[in-house]
Amino acid sequence: MAKKKQTKATPPPACPEGIRIGTIVRGADGAEYMKQIIPHGFESFAVMFWQTMGGVKLPTLAREVNEVLAGSDAVVTSLGMFGDPLKGDAAAAETIAGWRKCIDAAHLFGCDMVTGFTGRVPDTKIDGSIKAFKKVFTPLVKRAADKGVRIAFENCDMGGTWDRGAWNIAHNPMAWELMFDAVPADNIGLQWEPCHQMVSLIDPLPQLDKWVDKVFNVHGKDATIRWDVVREYGIDGPKQFAYHRTPGFGDTNWADLITILRQRGYVGSIDIEGWHDPVYRRELEMTGQVHALNYLKRCRGDSFVPNPK
Repeated sequence: MAKKKQTKATPPPACPEGIRIGTIVRGADGAEYMKQIIPHGFESFAVMFWQTMGGVKLPTLAREVNEVLAGSDAVVTSLGMFGDPLKGDAAAAETIAGWRKCIDAAHLFGCDMVTGFTGRVPDTKIDGSIKAFKKVFTPLVKRAADKGVRIAFENCDMGGTWDRGAWNIAHNPMAWELMFDAVPADNIGLQWEPCHQMVSLIDPLPQLDKWVDKVFNVHGKDATIRWDVVREYGIDGPKQFAYHRTPGFGDTNWADLITILRQRGYVGSIDIEGWHDPVYRRELEMTGQVHALNYLKRCRGDSFVPNPK
């Protein structure tokens, strides 16, 4: 039997503003969720799954999503498979299978990017996970490259440190150097956000300026650092010193962040990651996300205005 030709993924079309402002959608919520929120003005959607596909058939979901987006300017920017592919158990095997399915189906959504966690060998130092990272992701990155797909790793620490943890090693710039040395490829990069660096007390904007060429996607999530708590109790004391925030409610100057992206030629999206803000959650979830959407559009410079001829 002849092997069916695989259509390569293509990047979503650029918008006049250069950078799209969108949001994350759980794949399990389906196209109906997008249909309800697209009137708010979201320009992009990052579709994500947790550990497994959860019974979702990507060709069916793609058809439904494309029907919802038809007639609008909104696009799907990425598929995401978030699990721990380095753990070595049955759940890891399902996550790896999910990576393959997302890579193979990206073109059905009109996108060219798959994102997620690197995984981590449980309770080892970050550098102790590099061998397993290379073993798992070398074939996945090649599979993606053959299909015109980019791989981007989110920079969430998932409660881990350099010495111990689970789920993800891609939360420190020294780890990024080890990762990109182990799997050297042009189609491997970062799904970066300032929040995860700030809660490690890293200044995010100089970091972005240094690493922006490896940033394939930006998550719209911010943080508030309680420096009064840090000064009195430290970061290991009984009081919470940092809060994940929806953009517009945290400490980051997103106008400066977007300026760095523009100056360095970034063309992609900022996709809001909700469900974390301590105030704008539950019944206020979409209130916070729409505020973030409009805030980020203002930081971008609002809508494109053509110059006089």
